[in-house]
Amino acid sequence: MELIFVGIIVFLINLPFGLWRSKVNKYSINWFIAIHASIPIVYALRIYLGIEWSINSFVILIGAYLLGQYFGSKILRICVNKA
Repeated sequence: MELIFVGIIVFLINLPFGLWRSKVNKYSINWFIAIHASIPIVYALRIYLGIEWSINSFVILIGAYLLGQYFGSKILRICVNKA
C-alpha cells in the first residue's frame, strides 16, 4: 500500500516538472534540470518510508515518474488549445 501511495506522490511531484520541461528548449540546462530535479525528492521519500528497490518498486516509481512528466507536458497543450 505504501508503494502505491509513493507512486501517486511521485506522479504529482512530476506534473509541474513536466509542465516546466515542455516550456523550455530541448536539451538546454533548464530542460535537464526539469527532468532530474525531482529525483532527490523521490529518493528521500523512498528512504524515509523504507521502500526497498525491487522490480515492483522500480516499475511503479519509474512509471509514475514518466507519467507525471508526460501528463505535465500535456496540461500545457490542453490549456493552450482551449484558450
